[in-house]
Amino acid sequence: GVGRKFQSPRVCEKLSVQENLALAVSLPKQPWSLLFKRLTAAQRDQVHHLMSIVNLQNRAEWTAGSLSHGQKQWLEIAMLVGQGADLLRGDEPGAGLTDEETDLTADLLKSLAGDHTVLVIEHDMEFIRRLESPVTVLHQGHVLCEGTMDQVQADPRVIEVYLGTTEEENG
Repeated sequence: GVGRKFQSPRVCEKLSVQENLALAVSLPKQPWSLLFKRLTAAQRDQVHHLMSIVNLQNRAEWTAGSLSHGQKQWLEIAMLVGQGADLLRGDEPGAGLTDEETDLTADLLKSLAGDHTVLVIEHDMEFIRRLESPVTVLHQGHVLCEGTMDQVQADPRVIEVYLGTTEEENG
């Protein structure tokens, strides 16, 4: 029930978008089944639905390697959803994206949050703000602060640990 999206997309670059998603929705996950079993009508519908939620339906036959970095990120997210993950953990899903792709990725994650628990680990605070979700700041393996983005950014402990203080403030 837990799916992890890595910072660098992990898709089968030589397979098409549709083939990547077909692998994600196929059951059982055994080599012979994956190689020789055909998708059911429901699984084919699921593949088309997944392509539509990440806006890749017009690239169904494209190899994953020919997609932009952002599109690969979206394909990997769709693959997690297709595998039935209840918890989607994204490791810096905004890394390396254009501004437009960053906005679209945040919108995608927000849209998935209704049906899934979405946990994002990210250093880009504007991306986090775009998610409009509660924020937890960790420091050395412990919760330092929790709250809205504004509360977290104003917290003196967060400022001290992550932003530091100037000599003038200390002197």
